[in-house]
Amino acid sequence: MKHIRFSEAEKYEPHKGWKRLSLCGEDEISIEHFVKPPGHSSPEHSHPNVQVLVVLKGKIEVIGESEKVLLNEGDTLYIPGDEMHIVSNPTNEESAGIDIFVPGRSFDFWKNKIKE
Repeated sequence: MKHIRFSEAEKYEPHKGWKRLSLCGEDEISIEHFVKPPGHSSPEHSHPNVQVLVVLKGKIEVIGESEKVLLNEGDTLYIPGDEMHIVSNPTNEESAGIDIFVPGRSFDFWKNKIKE
């Protein structure tokens, strides 16, 4: 077993206010907690990993290749590997969620993709 304390987990901010925290970083699966500031959108991107997004607080909008989905607290979304998508917070309040990637994705995914 491997225990990761939320307060001690590895973290970084790809954009100001967009916080990501690694809750599990294994080859088989990775889990990241995220906070999205009001109005923030990730750049359009894809990754070979399957993604399950769980909204913990607020609302999250995901624009995929063929549809746009607005998620509320408690909602989940399955995103197939290699599908282009944008994840955004369309509200005026902070949103938060969990991203689960299978197989695991490198936690530094955004570090070389985004420059402030």
